[in-house]
Amino acid sequence: MPRFAANLSMLYPQYDFLERFSAAKADGFDAVEYLFPYEYDAQVLKQRLSDNGLVQALFNAPPGDWAAGERGIASLPGREAEFRSGFDRALEYAAVLGNDRVHVMAGLLPSENLRQRHQAVYLENLAYASAAAAEVGVTVLLEPINTRDMPGFFLNRQDQAHAICREVGARNLKVQFDCYHCQIVEGDLATKLRRDFDGIGHIQIAGVPDRHEPDLGELNYAYLFELMDQLGYDGWVGCEYRPKGDTSAGLQWLRDWKGAR
Repeated sequence: MPRFAANLSMLYPQYDFLERFSAAKADGFDAVEYLFPYEYDAQVLKQRLSDNGLVQALFNAPPGDWAAGERGIASLPGREAEFRSGFDRALEYAAVLGNDRVHVMAGLLPSENLRQRHQAVYLENLAYASAAAAEVGVTVLLEPINTRDMPGFFLNRQDQAHAICREVGARNLKVQFDCYHCQIVEGDLATKLRRDFDGIGHIQIAGVPDRHEPDLGELNYAYLFELMDQLGYDGWVGCEYRPKGDTSAGLQWLRDWKGAR
């Protein structure tokens, strides 16, 4: 049975961030993920995890100036030193919080004419991150993101991400399989899960097309959950969706799934 992690950047928006840990536990989650921890001291977050018996599943490395529209800097020429110091900071947080997965956002590509240059920077930065992470038992994740939600994002397709992992050649560099993004860009999720399973390091879910609860929209998650079990996936499945209404009420899909098992 898949193990689900609450994405606290999206779920429980009615609560202040630090209050979302207990809300997730009350709804039966055993793990959490979120975009960025850096607004808070790592020990404060660790205490919230400990108080609620929660596992930290995942967070992202620093993305650059998020408020100004940056969406990662791993592929941006001229930002190599900033990326590397930011990734080192992510590893410091991971050492406290206990997670062994850190997602590195590639960033925006201003023009297709610049792809070759950006890819060269991306490969160099990923080699650095993977080597640093390997020393402390952490896996680095890449995530293809759909161009509807994030126009211009450097990485959009699963095969593109896996090819980059092969080129870097680090065993602890994996792909984050977000079902929502993959369905919008490519579809055929079951085939891609089977094809790429060995290189998948984390899975996330949301309904398509509106990114609400996974029981709303065009994807058959009951089938996909069964497939994850068949493939032997034992990682966390991040619930990274925007609740259509109250988060707890909207989790009936999870209660029904658990009840049927």
